[in-house]
Amino acid sequence: MSICYGNFPRGLVSVLLVMGASMSIAEAGDQAEKYGGENRGKPVQPSQVNAKFQQECSSCHIGYSPGLLPAASWRKVMGGLDKHFGSDASLTDQENKEITTFLVNNASNRWRAPTAPLRITETAWFKRKHNSHEIPPTVWKNPKVKSPANCAACHQQAERGDFNENNIKIPK
Repeated sequence: MSICYGNFPRGLVSVLLVMGASMSIAEAGDQAEKYGGENRGKPVQPSQVNAKFQQECSSCHIGYSPGLLPAASWRKVMGGLDKHFGSDASLTDQENKEITTFLVNNASNRWRAPTAPLRITETAWFKRKHNSHEIPPTVWKNPKVKSPANCAACHQQAERGDFNENNIKIPK
């Protein structure tokens, strides 16, 4: 008996089956299709976090999980740190290279969309999960939330790369 797993590599199928993945192979394919080829892959947060990344990136905001964006996005973000969303977040060439390498090596491994957004909040999957039917617009105006970029305001385990819907607590 032969089972068809679509375009998924045999190795990925084995890993998913061995790990007892909570998302079926068909669901993973549907997710990529539903979000125009945007599929974060798993895990979004690598098991080993780079100390320089934690130190530099977490000094102003959470160290966003590298798996939330494709490598091309991280290259663009790191290439424009002198104008990093309105701030100068410049690093030494060595620091920039180290952090860029970490982000690129741990970026989404299944991104098939032709896009490389600079902001996680610009991705189709983010917009779909955080639309006005899911999240009332008043949430973004809450001073404890401030903006969609403040993941940790609602996702209690965001710094660990855990965005499970069961762990969300929207501030009052």
